[in-house]
Amino acid sequence: MKLKSLPLFLLFVLTCFAAKSQDYGGYYFGVKGGLLLGSQTWNNFDRDPLVKYHAIAFIESVDDAFSLFAQAGLHRKGSAIRGRNFFNVNGDVFRPPTQEFLFNNIVLTVGGKKKNWLSASSTWHYMFGLRGDYTVSTNLDEYKEINERNNSLFFPDDSFVQNWNFGVTLGGGAEFELSELVGIVLEFTVNPDFSFQYRQPTIPNVYSPITQTNVSIPERTIRNLTFELSAGFRFLRKVEYID
Repeated sequence: MKLKSLPLFLLFVLTCFAAKSQDYGGYYFGVKGGLLLGSQTWNNFDRDPLVKYHAIAFIESVDDAFSLFAQAGLHRKGSAIRGRNFFNVNGDVFRPPTQEFLFNNIVLTVGGKKKNWLSASSTWHYMFGLRGDYTVSTNLDEYKEINERNNSLFFPDDSFVQNWNFGVTLGGGAEFELSELVGIVLEFTVNPDFSFQYRQPTIPNVYSPITQTNVSIPERTIRNLTFELSAGFRFLRKVEYID
């Protein structure tokens, strides 16, 4: 599926959810967002966490026990390197500022929520969703000059970014009604990827700025994991049936 077809696909999905939910007298829609803690595994080694943000638009069926939802948003995923020593081509040691590796992903998730009542105007829920990501941009160009200057691929390169990824969303939260048509949503989710965000094959005869010799760079794979804390508003689109 091409990126330009994503809005049409999303519109189709949301329309299907809305149509289904009208059996229950309407549907919820809204926006939410907040903090994102990004973690990445590079060849089975965890990098330092990255604190960024996410923003989501969603739609959800109306049901007291179990509801279906679809949501789409921008999630700034990645990791960081903090407080590490490096060697330049002259063998001098230096400690650069924190280096961030950003992957700006458009994320589409579909799934369900199991709800339980806390009071007459509030519920808590747990949720599960299937998720697809498309990477629209990265900041890896910031490290291109360093790679070229040292004739190496010490840092990741855009050439090996996997734009399409998939995973799941697991979490829970609470919803509070402010009025019949307006409510507040609070959620916490864990979002592991099953696919690789980055996959670089083995590259022989590359100069290493660390050993100052030619080495073979082993295959490098990077996988995303995020923890997201969200807050937002939901609105009820009420459908009344008239005989």
